[in-house]
Amino acid sequence: MSVTAAGATFLAVLPAEIPDKTILACLILSSRYRPSVVFAGAATAFLTQVIIAVAAGGALSLLPHRIVEACAAAAFLAGAVLLWRQKEEKGDEEEDVGRDGMRSGTWPVFGTAFAVVFLAEFGDLTQFLTISLAARFHDPVSVGIGATLALWVAAGSPSR
Repeated sequence: MSVTAAGATFLAVLPAEIPDKTILACLILSSRYRPSVVFAGAATAFLTQVIIAVAAGGALSLLPHRIVEACAAAAFLAGAVLLWRQKEEKGDEEEDVGRDGMRSGTWPVFGTAFAVVFLAEFGDLTQFLTISLAARFHDPVSVGIGATLALWVAAGSPSR
């Protein structure tokens, strides 16, 4: 494990994540529900995203540059098409619903925090930053630790 790679990753990811929409979502969820449950869901989602990003960075470092550019363009195009075609769907849930329409138990709050953070982080600046740092340093464990700690610090700041 490289302390330099972990530290550089931490110092690059933290300032990029603090003003992000994901942290705003954590703040809003923490104001309505138990902050510890919101943090647990967000932290699990961040860890999952870092594992995906580090694996992608390791794979990208093995591919030719032109193929990486073509895949990135295809991913952005697919994302644009999906966002364009997305429609609001309304569900008919009549279970244990709180005052704002969300179920208020531990697992529904954890699941909501996980889903919000996990989906918001796809294609996010910090995910691309983690991918590129994993490809640059060729040390997925160090980059993963640095990115995860930075994201957890950012997510924990509004949850206090």
